Amino acid sequence: MISLLSVNEVNSKIPDCHTFFSEKLSDARQKYSTYDKEFYAIIRSLEYWRHYLLPSEFILFSDHQALRFINGQHKLNPRHAKWVEYLQDFTFVIKHKAGVANTVADALSRRRALVTSLRVQVEGFDSFRGLYVDDPDFATPWKQCQTAPTGAFVLNDGFLFKGNRLCVPRCSLRDAIILESHQGGLAGHFGRDKTLKQVQERFTWPKMQQDVTRVLARCRTCHLAKTTHSNAGLYTPLPVPAGPWEDISLDFVVGLPRTQRQKDSIMVVVDRFSKMAHFVPCAKTYDASQIARLYFAEIVKLHGVPKSLTSDRDVKFVGHFWRTLWKRMGSQLNFSSAHHPQSDGQTEVTNRSLGNLLRSLVGSHPKQWDEVLPQAEFAYNRSAHRSTGMSPFMIVYGRNPFTPLDLTPLPSVEHFSVEGEERAEQIKSMHKRVKEQIEKNNIVYQRRANMHRKKVTFQEGDLVWIHLSKDRFPGGRWGKIRPRADGPFKILKRINDNAYKVDLPGYYNVLATFNVADLLPFVPEDDDPFDLRTSLSEEGENDAVATHVGSNLEEDPSPI
Repeated sequence: MISLLSVNEVNSKIPDCHTFFSEKLSDARQKYSTYDKEFYAIIRSLEYWRHYLLPSEFILFSDHQALRFINGQHKLNPRHAKWVEYLQDFTFVIKHKAGVANTVADALSRRRALVTSLRVQVEGFDSFRGLYVDDPDFATPWKQCQTAPTGAFVLNDGFLFKGNRLCVPRCSLRDAIILESHQGGLAGHFGRDKTLKQVQERFTWPKMQQDVTRVLARCRTCHLAKTTHSNAGLYTPLPVPAGPWEDISLDFVVGLPRTQRQKDSIMVVVDRFSKMAHFVPCAKTYDASQIARLYFAEIVKLHGVPKSLTSDRDVKFVGHFWRTLWKRMGSQLNFSSAHHPQSDGQTEVTNRSLGNLLRSLVGSHPKQWDEVLPQAEFAYNRSAHRSTGMSPFMIVYGRNPFTPLDLTPLPSVEHFSVEGEERAEQIKSMHKRVKEQIEKNNIVYQRRANMHRKKVTFQEGDLVWIHLSKDRFPGGRWGKIRPRADGPFKILKRINDNAYKVDLPGYYNVLATFNVADLLPFVPEDDDPFDLRTSLSEEGENDAVATHVGSNLEEDPSPI
């Protein structure tokens, strides 16, 4: 640490300090000897203040006594020779000054001598002394304390304290205190509980927790850095179909070992009524035309063309060919929200069951999974489903296929009428019972799922924050420290209560339809009951929490 001094014109014995100069030494210079470090400090100070010192004579003080003999050395190493040559441009005298006496520069270079005491005075507190008289929260204890302390309240220097905590009347200073504790120079944008705890250490006022929650809801930095997937949006089951293979769902299981027949994926087709599934081996590189040809070869020949088809937004399903094909066939395409597999939960559950089946059947031959796929499909369709209480085979065909156990010579307990009309009535009655059972179970699933979820809806034109999920917005090289949200963006279209189209910037290059769980309402500063731009002594309004009324969440084939 180096200081530049000059002689005071009024009192020539008192030097004035004009400025200070400091520099952090590099790793190489930190290895210098003490002599070289002191010598380097002189060279750097002369370079820094060259425009002041070059035309004048001056005295250079140093606490390193050996530097007085710089110009008298006869043997110099290359570094010292270079520095001595630079000194010849200046006219000066070096004098020794002990560190004890060199307090101006030495104090700044020694931490233990630099900071002896610290006193912080926050301006603005004096301004609200006169607010206690008419304050709705503290007027009564203020008047009672004029004669003597009342309960936990006491007057001190014109301020009202409750215990050792300062009572803050209704004014914009409440928000200022919360913001300083939350995002001040020594704060870390912590959440509600930690911010509230820090404020409560020194201050008190009614409904402090509500004020902290309201102020933190407007913090843009917190929204960008800490937004996560929320529990917004209630579980809404898809409509129950009227019969088998009228409404189906389609998905793919990828990432499997490549077999000898060059298959590395499975096309999973599930009937949403009977829960019957077909597992068709395919390759990940298949395009929409190949998938359509495979579907017609394996599914349509057995069950015909469905009324509706539910799938995710795989590139195979959102292309022009796939849309045009099913439009001409008269089938409706339903797409789930991007990166929200819960929309088509039935197929996802079937995929999980298929994974368990394959792991159990392939054994030590994982590259032969396509050979055991028919066995896995039969086992799945032969087992009873929880939602229907029957096996898919029973619902579709009216009976279960024979298994090795059914070939044993035992009397059959099943009875079907040989009359075609009665047989048809039995099938219709069974389908009616299945539909009622599915609807009943859907109500149970809906009640369970919504126990930990909340209904959040938006309207067109509302501003929202979007959650930058890892799957939808890859983090890239600096993913760990990149923002977790962005916004605010405007709601362009309400598709249903759980899906919205957002005015997303084009540079994101992703689909602009979001599930409500990835959206958070934006609270504008205009909703603040206190305006921090006004005087700190200005009285505020009602202390109640400002509740943001939701924003209450239709695009190409209906997202779910």
